[in-house]
Amino acid sequence: MTTATGFNRLLGKPWLWAFLAALLVWLATLAFTRGEGAGALVSGALSFSAFFVIVGLGQMFVITTGPGNIDLSIPANIALSGAVGMKLMAGQDLNIALGIAGVLALGVLVGCGNYALIRLLRIPPIIATLSASFLLQSLAIAYGRSVRIAPPDGFYQFTTGHVLGVPYLAIFVVLLAVLGGYLLTRTRYGRWTLAIGQNARAAELAGVRVERVRFATYVLSAVFASLCGLLLAGFSGGASLSMGDEYLLASIAVVVIGGTSVAGGFSNVPGLWGAALFLYLLVSMLNTFGASAGVRMILTGVIIIAVIAAVSGRKRAL
Repeated sequence: MTTATGFNRLLGKPWLWAFLAALLVWLATLAFTRGEGAGALVSGALSFSAFFVIVGLGQMFVITTGPGNIDLSIPANIALSGAVGMKLMAGQDLNIALGIAGVLALGVLVGCGNYALIRLLRIPPIIATLSASFLLQSLAIAYGRSVRIAPPDGFYQFTTGHVLGVPYLAIFVVLLAVLGGYLLTRTRYGRWTLAIGQNARAAELAGVRVERVRFATYVLSAVFASLCGLLLAGFSGGASLSMGDEYLLASIAVVVIGGTSVAGGFSNVPGLWGAALFLYLLVSMLNTFGASAGVRMILTGVIIIAVIAAVSGRKRAL
């Protein structure tokens, strides 16, 4: 009886299905390739999924605060942060700390700007962050045009290196996800974020500083996006204006597929990794099968819609 109860509880975990889906896609790919490149596929999945998880963490906190809250400035922030970080580092290991500090400070400024548009000008978050993305993209074009600065060797080795076949980057992001989970479940900020997503008015009456929490959430999302831009530039051998394009859809997809409620009030950190691995392995499988980029985008969109529909149907049933 105890074993059955434990199994049922495991099946009830929203993050489980994302990992199972990733496993099935991986097995399907190996079946098609007859097992060739299994280790390389796993290593690549861990490396590339790490970037999805970083932006997903920030987007998750924003979405958790309730309907209508979303950060659409992530792709432009990634492009600008990558360019700023590479220029500050200037290819020198001695400047790595300067580059990291500068990019994190940039993330704080972007987050403050996003919230200022939302709060002071009373602009809906989806419009405010989309408008901010145009400004950030323009700055990225002006700041990083025709400049391709290679990352410092030490930074490049960190973003591309492995230990026992596991990427350093994946280890770092796992630790970052653990920190994010602790912040969400073990701190006052995390509990307040969940409370606001469940009922903002009730949370305010209970003494929650709603606007302060929302401000911190948009800053946190921007800082994660900036960090992703810096690491992605190091991983790619330099920054580019288009390197953040795919992370708008990815940041939303990993949150939704990973089990976080789009209605707010409930988040799932482990599911981010399962969803990120699933999305990367799905694209790899479709590439192996010879599917075009258009087909890949269509399938990703269909999957997101299906997940949202399934979650909505389960809530109505409850």
